[in-house]
Amino acid sequence: MNIRHFKFMAIVMIVTIVAVFISACTESPEPEANMVDTIEPGANQVATIETSKGIIKFELYEDKAPISTSNFIELAQAGFYDGLVFHRVVPGFVIQTGDPTATGMGGSNKTIPLEIHPGLRHTLGAVGMARSQSPDSATSQFYITLAPQPDLDGRYAVFGQLIEGQDVVSKIIQGDTVLSITIDEQ
Repeated sequence: MNIRHFKFMAIVMIVTIVAVFISACTESPEPEANMVDTIEPGANQVATIETSKGIIKFELYEDKAPISTSNFIELAQAGFYDGLVFHRVVPGFVIQTGDPTATGMGGSNKTIPLEIHPGLRHTLGAVGMARSQSPDSATSQFYITLAPQPDLDGRYAVFGQLIEGQDVVSKIIQGDTVLSITIDEQ
């Protein structure tokens, strides 16, 4: 087997593994399960993530995803995310952090129910809650989309939208660090 063939086979294997992982993580709940019906007006807060590559800011959709945002705010204010790494970076898809084990399997030991708001979509810079195949398994891991991801709509909870730092998000590589997260009024 020559080196070019070996490289080609390695790339095919990596793409296949990533595709299987993504499909396993995107099993759909029932379409109407846990849909949030009420939206209470109010000023949303902004999360500022200081990373080893720079500052990222996103609006928290407290009015549309109160369970997910409340969980995120509680963890951020307790310093849970400080020092954690971006353990998952998939170009053209997402960057992900929030796992204290850096394996993609850890969390905060508290789970929240899947919270889908029909008006929130996985656009460029959407912030969502990661979870296992069980719809109500989200804990502390969250991701930021690197491109629109309509296949995730209705399956994963969007709870924020990037408002600053797309250039920083684009520079994040696996192993980069979350230095701190602060929550401020908009």
